Amino acid sequence: MDGYRKVDMASWPRREHYKYYTEKLKIEYNMTVPVDVKTVLDFCHESGHKFYPTVIYLVTKVLNQIENFRMFKDTEGNLCIWDRIVPNYTIFHEDDKTFSDCWTEYSDEFEVFYREITNDMQEGQQKKGIKVKAGQPANFYCISCVPWAAFTAFGSRTVNSTEPAYFPIITMGKYEKSGDRILMPVNLMIAHAVADGYHAGLFFQRLQETMNRLEL
Repeated sequence: MDGYRKVDMASWPRREHYKYYTEKLKIEYNMTVPVDVKTVLDFCHESGHKFYPTVIYLVTKVLNQIENFRMFKDTEGNLCIWDRIVPNYTIFHEDDKTFSDCWTEYSDEFEVFYREITNDMQEGQQKKGIKVKAGQPANFYCISCVPWAAFTAFGSRTVNSTEPAYFPIITMGKYEKSGDRILMPVNLMIAHAVADGYHAGLFFQRLQETMNRLEL
C-alpha cells in the first residue's frame, strides 16, 4: 500500500468548507463533461493498444495530479492524502452480460501500467463474480464504462450510507463523432467535503489537455 500524509487543518484553506460539508450538509455531487477522445482513438488504432485500459491510465494520471481526489479518513478520523491512488475498474462479460470488479497497481510509465492492466483484464475475463482479484488496496478509486449510451448526465449513490465516498467515481459512456471531434461523456462523482466545482473543472481541463498531448 502507498503512503499518505495528514492534512494540516490549521493551514488548509478549505478547512471551513470541509467542516461544513462533514457536519452540516453531507452531500456528493457529480458532473458530466463531453471529452474529445479523437487523439486517443487515433493512437490506439495506429499502435494496437486497447482504448479502455489506455483511458484508465490517462484518468488515473490526472487524478493523481490533484490532491483533492486522493483524500480519505484514517482510522482515527483524520483527513489524509494518499501519495497516489490506483484504479478499481469493471470488466464486462459478454456471454452472460454481467460484470466484475478488478484493480491494477498504478505506474507512471504507460507501457508498464498497460501491460499489468491488460494482464489483469485478461485473467478477470476468465472469472465471474463481483470481485475477480484479491488484495484490493485502500488507496483506490472507481472507474467504469457504459459504452451502450452516450449519456448527458449520470448519477449513483449508496442507499443508507451515512458518509459520502471521498474517493472519485468515474463513469464513461459511448463516444460519438461530432464534427471534427469524437466526444465521450465522462462523469465525475465526489464528496463535496473534499472537492468543489473548481476541482472538478480542473480535472476535466487537465484530462482534455492530457488526451490532446498524449505523451505516453
